[in-house]
Amino acid sequence: MSSGLCLRVLRGSGSAPAASSGSWSRFLSRSGARRGLSGSNSGTMNVFNREMKKRQKNWAGSLQDGQQYDYLRDEVGSRVADRVYDIARTFPLALDLGGGKGHIAEHLSQEVVERLFLTDGSEETLQRRKSEIPTRCVLADEEFLPFKENTFDLVVSSLSLHWINDLPGALKQIHQVLKPDGVFIGAMVGGETLYELRCSLQLAETEREGGFSPHVSPYTAVTDLGNLLGRAGFTMLTVDIDEVQVHYPGIIEVMTDLQGMGESNCAWNRRSLLHRDTILAAAAIYKEMYGSEDGSVPATFEILYMIGWKPHESQAKPAKRGSATASFGDLSKISQPTNSNKS
Repeated sequence: MSSGLCLRVLRGSGSAPAASSGSWSRFLSRSGARRGLSGSNSGTMNVFNREMKKRQKNWAGSLQDGQQYDYLRDEVGSRVADRVYDIARTFPLALDLGGGKGHIAEHLSQEVVERLFLTDGSEETLQRRKSEIPTRCVLADEEFLPFKENTFDLVVSSLSLHWINDLPGALKQIHQVLKPDGVFIGAMVGGETLYELRCSLQLAETEREGGFSPHVSPYTAVTDLGNLLGRAGFTMLTVDIDEVQVHYPGIIEVMTDLQGMGESNCAWNRRSLLHRDTILAAAAIYKEMYGSEDGSVPATFEILYMIGWKPHESQAKPAKRGSATASFGDLSKISQPTNSNKS
């Protein structure tokens, strides 16, 4: 079941070491070498340019007024935090995967998470973190986790996994670094996100240039997410979807905010140049097809939420097949009152 949120933009234009506030670790060398658990394999599709995504996030993190672009990350981060609070336990050590500025951590208290490791591939973003929990920042690629197995009681992630090339491998690594009976709670962009922008650009390019190329990243379908979590080894799965709709003055503001979020397309097959005539045509199509009465245009983000547990003997297990003591046919007899009850 999905719920909706409407935001309106008003601008016109083993054990781990003890975490301590302000501490840093670096797991990416300048040459690009990576260390840690690897869930990748030679058959993985290389869809995204991860180096370009890191540059985009570094640029966005360096903006002096970058907080004005954090509205979506803050909203989704608060919803992930709500799901953490729904679990009635305290987590001694947690990992925020691709946490950036700490959009989840700022909504958590030390009563729920005692210590936190915050990872991201962008150093500029990590330097602007927001957290009252004792936090250790780790500069690391989400595709190569530099942690030992069975380390964390909780792993959270918000709006980062949709840029990973090997999502099945990343989920397996998350499963590995969790302790038994540990839980993973994540959120990622998926489904038909930004379909308004995608359709407008495709129609405009087809009209002006005789064909179109992808300008919006491909996204994971919600129907695939449960299978991916199950294949990674998670149990007691929960997958749901939220729809967040943000209203902008026009298409230029949509694209400007995506750039300010560090969410510009980084697929290898993207087209780096958009002609001015194409942009103007796309803006007109956007307003004509999706515009509101007040002149604004919507951008829809489908947010996929997932919860999965690492198996443990203490967890409830489904009954064995054939162990039932009653059939569905008996239920109708049980539910219907007898003649004596009627009298």
